[in-house]
Formats: sequence, C-alpha cells, structure tokens
Amino acid sequence: MTQPEIEFWFEFASTYSYLSAMRIDEVAGKAGVTVTWKPFLLGPIFAGQGWQTSPFNIYPDKGRNMWRDMERRAAAHGLAFVQPDPFPQHSLLAGRLTVAGLEEGWGETFARGVYEAEFAHGLNISRENVLDGILIKAGADPDAAFVRAASPEIKSRLKEQTESAIARHIFGAPTFMVGEELFWGDDHLEQAIDWALDRHPAQA
Repeated sequence: MTQPEIEFWFEFASTYSYLSAMRIDEVAGKAGVTVTWKPFLLGPIFAGQGWQTSPFNIYPDKGRNMWRDMERRAAAHGLAFVQPDPFPQHSLLAGRLTVAGLEEGWGETFARGVYEAEFAHGLNISRENVLDGILIKAGADPDAAFVRAASPEIKSRLKEQTESAIARHIFGAPTFMVGEELFWGDDHLEQAIDWALDRHPAQA
C-alpha cells in the first residue's frame, strides 16, 4: 500500500504559508504522512480575479484582522513574527530558487529559511544578498543556484506549476491537496492530514 501523502502548495508572499512551512514536516511526520512541497505564484491567480495586490491590502479591515491573527497564531506555535515591509514581497526569484532546490535536495530547508527571514526577521526576500545567506545555510552553492534559477528550464517549471495550481482550482496559499481534495489555510493542515490517513486506513 502506498504511503499517505499530501501536497503543500505555498507562496512566499503568503503570511499563513509561513506558519505551515515551519510546522508541516513535524506534524505530518508524526502522523506518517509524506509531504510534497509545491511552490507556485499567487500573482497570476489574483490577476485573474482583477486584483493587483493582496486582498489583505485591498480590504483594510481584513488586513488588520489578518495581522493580529498572525500574531496570535505564531505565538501559539512558538514562532517569531514581524510584519514585513513591503507587503506582499516580490517572491519570483525565491520561488525559482526553491524549484531548483527541491530537485537538488536543499529546497525545503531553503524555503523555511526564506519564510523565517521574511516573517521572523522582516528581511526583504527579493534581494539577492538576503537569499545568498539563506542558500549558504541550506547547503547550496549560491552562484550555481542563481544561475540555475535563471535558466529557461526552472523558469518554465515554476510557470507550469502555477498553471497547474490554477487548473486544480487553487485560489490561495497555503493549500493542501489530498488527491483532488482541496484544503485551504494553515488552520486546515491537520484536517488535510486526517483526510490523507482516512484514505489509507491501514497506515493510520
């Protein structure tokens, strides 16, 4: 019987994806569920709805509630949290680097480092000097990683993954997919894991 698994669709501009990225491996690992990390871009999805920025910026009351909720939820999970400026941050390069890293074995560590830099330390993740330090900590060669991230192959891979997210009706991040079952939001992580286990009762 196959191992129960979930797909973790995330975007570095997503606040709640930070919470999930920092805890998903531990939570899923304890349950015996495999996680596949899936970086994608929210920009094209938002543009398809006529949005040029995050809905948390478009609707101020929604944004204020989100920032306070993030403070509460981060504290509950023992995570540091600061509001990044600017928000949302430009995440294209970090996304491309993650695609490359997931193929080379350092992608998950790098992704967590990006989230920590952005939401725990308030650093601007669009800057190469910030990403350079995260790459080194993840065990990657920064020069080689930046070259790979700029390759047509990696650019196409992230674009295709974003198109796949749209085709699967993913509308926000984080999203957890169990087969074709969609769970949206950090507060649905445990539910997604339970669903994966229910599909593989012998593994639970």
